[in-house]
Order: sequence, then C-alpha cells, then structure tokens
Amino acid sequence: MKVLVLDDSKTMLRIISNTLKRVGYTDIVTAEDGVEGLAEYNKAKDAKENFDIIFTDHNMPNMTGLEFVKHIRSVDKDTPIAMITTEGGKAEVIKALRAGVNNYIVKPFTPQVLKEKISAILGQ
Repeated sequence: MKVLVLDDSKTMLRIISNTLKRVGYTDIVTAEDGVEGLAEYNKAKDAKENFDIIFTDHNMPNMTGLEFVKHIRSVDKDTPIAMITTEGGKAEVIKALRAGVNNYIVKPFTPQVLKEKISAILGQ
C-alpha cells in the first residue's frame, strides 16, 4: 500500500511514518507542506501510480491541509484522505469534512487509533 504523509514538522513526519510502518505500511512518501505534497501526488500520477491513502496535517506553511485537500478533490474524488492535526474543535472538523477528508485524527494518537482509522477509511 502506497501512503502519502504531509506535515510541516519533521518530528511528526517521522512519528507518523514509524507508526504506519509498525502497523504494516512501508511504502511511505512524505512532504513538508501542501505544495510539496501536491508535487509528490502529481509525480506519482505521472508515473501511473496511485496513493492508497493520504494523511495531511491541517496547519502548514505555503499551502494548508485544507487547501491541499481541495486541490486533490478537484481532480480526485476517490483517494481516501485523513487529516491528522491538533485542531480538534468541531468547526475545524466540519471544515475538513466539507473539504473532502474521509476521516479526522487528533494528535496525539496511538498506533492502535491510526490502525483503526485506516481500517475505517479503507473498509477493512
């Protein structure tokens, strides 16, 4: 399974990637903001590859997670997207869902929570 992870914190990128590896996902591409994430998404598309799931932070420089989600949803309605963020307020969750995310994960989270969210998103 190919996974794209966006977060402006290198520490969080490492934590999320390591957590994904612990629950069995090893083909992980990382990006430090929405612009870089969009470039990685397009690079994969150009290579005729698809991401099975995308995880994006909410607050990032250059292009926020919401802006990234809107860009992806304008060309791809199907790839599952989960937002991982410290922004756990109801208004933020509603904005993210309206933008097209499939699920919302509030930091901090455990490997078990991440695994459960992936299962819920992918219907496993």
